[in-house]
Amino acid sequence: MSRTIAQKRAAFRALHQSGCFVLPNPWDVGSARYLASLGFKALATTSAGFAWSQGVADNHVRRDEMLAHLSQIVTATDLPINADFENGFGATPEEVGESVALAVATGVAGLSVEDSTNDAAQPIFPLDVAVARIAAARRAIDQHGGDTLLIGRAENFLNGIEDLDDTVQRLRAYADAGADCLFAPGLKTREQIKAVVDAVAPKPVNVVIASVAGMALEEAAALGVRRISTGGAAARAAWTSFMVAAQALAAGRLDAFTGAVSGHSMNALFSKAE
Repeated sequence: MSRTIAQKRAAFRALHQSGCFVLPNPWDVGSARYLASLGFKALATTSAGFAWSQGVADNHVRRDEMLAHLSQIVTATDLPINADFENGFGATPEEVGESVALAVATGVAGLSVEDSTNDAAQPIFPLDVAVARIAAARRAIDQHGGDTLLIGRAENFLNGIEDLDDTVQRLRAYADAGADCLFAPGLKTREQIKAVVDAVAPKPVNVVIASVAGMALEEAAALGVRRISTGGAAARAAWTSFMVAAQALAAGRLDAFTGAVSGHSMNALFSKAE
């Protein structure tokens, strides 16, 4: 029996209460359904993976395209979906609030808002502006989304600003402004992860899989990490296999797709998912 949106949101919140879970990032309906078949408890979209599937770079998808994508992924499986909602598709708090309300209406169980500007000259919003944007997202969720989880993202490390003190200050401020979960993608060491976890406790922290490469799930849990997302890694893995095979074919090799999963297996997989 399919779960309601409210039930999905409640289940997603419960996952953040204790332990550590993996939150993989599909980029289309097929990858979402396959991941669901493996027993994951929740999924998250990837703005990068979706953008590449549309033939554009990350952060170059229009808001209406992203909203349609979120609706597709929400209905693709019975799992809670966390939305990678980039920087909230708005510079001002008012614009972010409007966009978040539209995202909530798709049925997502959680959504993240970044403090990145997409402007190379000033890649991160000033702290006061960034906090106001998170607060606007919080109001939009409270007015339209019930128990939708809000994730505040500090993008310093992804933009070459490896300032842990500023990152921690931002995450604390986002928590105070209403973020339910905190995320600083690009952290590189166990010490950095632990510092972030301790700084925002008891609120849960997300880390991306690149930050915990070579680390067992139990070790991440011992650091206090609540969830581990894969970001665009799964999409990049799929693209890598495709590109290697396609390049071999272009070079004249006719065995480029040897070893690929059979069409029968793919049809059997998705027949079960219908």
